[in-house]
Amino acid sequence: MKSYIYNKLATDDLKQLCQRPKMDFTSVFGQVEPIIQGIAEEGDNGINHFSAKFDGVTPDPLVIDPQNQDIRLNDDIRKAIDTAFNNIYEFHKAQLPSQLEVETMPGVQCKRIARPIERVGLYIPGGTAILPSTLMMLGIPAMLAGCSTIVVATPPQQDGTVADEIIYIAQKIGATHLLKAGGAQAVAGMALGTESVPKVDKIFGPGNQYVTAAKMILQNSEAQIAIDMPAGPSEVLVIADETTNPVFVAADLLSQAEHGADSQVVLAATKGFDLETCQRQLDQQLAELPRKEVARKAIEKSFSIVTESLGEAVSFSNAYAPEHLIIQAKQPNQLVEDIMNAGSIFLGPWTPESAGDYASGTNHTLPTYGYARMYSGVSVDSFIKQITVQQISKEGLQNVGPTVEKLADLEQLQAHKNAVSIRLADINK
Repeated sequence: MKSYIYNKLATDDLKQLCQRPKMDFTSVFGQVEPIIQGIAEEGDNGINHFSAKFDGVTPDPLVIDPQNQDIRLNDDIRKAIDTAFNNIYEFHKAQLPSQLEVETMPGVQCKRIARPIERVGLYIPGGTAILPSTLMMLGIPAMLAGCSTIVVATPPQQDGTVADEIIYIAQKIGATHLLKAGGAQAVAGMALGTESVPKVDKIFGPGNQYVTAAKMILQNSEAQIAIDMPAGPSEVLVIADETTNPVFVAADLLSQAEHGADSQVVLAATKGFDLETCQRQLDQQLAELPRKEVARKAIEKSFSIVTESLGEAVSFSNAYAPEHLIIQAKQPNQLVEDIMNAGSIFLGPWTPESAGDYASGTNHTLPTYGYARMYSGVSVDSFIKQITVQQISKEGLQNVGPTVEKLADLEQLQAHKNAVSIRLADINK
């Protein structure tokens, strides 16, 4: 890893370190748009055509009801899924909104009510490995929010089937449809609707550049869908001081690096941290990883930054706005108040980021690419919308009406004023 000294960097240098590699979607958009058009014209046949072309498989049937499927699971795997499921469920259940109701002035009642997004699509990647954790992270808040149609899309295996682990979780979350397709064709199928795939209103889930491009195109189209958040490569920033175990830091950096060659891995450490041992540990642990070539490429493009204090490390972290922020420093809780930008925070030496990825209870679908400055991770809130309600009595209209009349006059909207004035005249008969 390259290393920099924080207080020797100019403002422009720090800004450059906070920038992510540019994502050029120009050519990808050109490849994805014909896929979307094909699904719009051919429906199920279009999905099957592109699945055969890109994945070499045409499952039959294309869509199944997961609730009707028989599965077999190893007891240990079932127990691990159930434990993670329960933890995620408990944390997200606590997020369910309560009704807000306020009398803003006598006779003027205002409230806010939550309603689920009725139809949602959950995209679960499955290129190199199945990802049951992602289905739990998306499906559990969808279930808790009360979404009535939950479509799960995931690439099938070469025999056209879907892993029992995925079907088991789909059953637990109450999924209504399981689309055996991946890539841009699956996203387009959910966004546009086909003979077998119901059209959804919002699509969630990570994916490769083609999946991301499809989500971006379709949210700005006549499909009228929303997406969870902009997506980029996965990333972690670790804050460390002289009390931090460099072996743990190396393990945390590598756990993120193995996601992909474009993963972003950053260390912000005070000058008391043993950076030399950490580098040795990176080399040693890397050599033992099955995905070492992928992790090595990510590490080669990553860097550390040495600061005079934890305050400087926090300042850099806030500027970087990482997806995952690990604080392995003395009394890490004291730093949380100063963290302004992060997708999810992991405190202390015994809180690896992988715990949040799988089973602690927090959600692992998080903003990347610096979007933690303005986006939150997926939660129950992601699957609901808030509707405001107001009811005004005669007394209330007498209280608030003159203000409305005056402001409508100011904006030269006479009909707005009349809607109040006519009522006030009726009250004063």
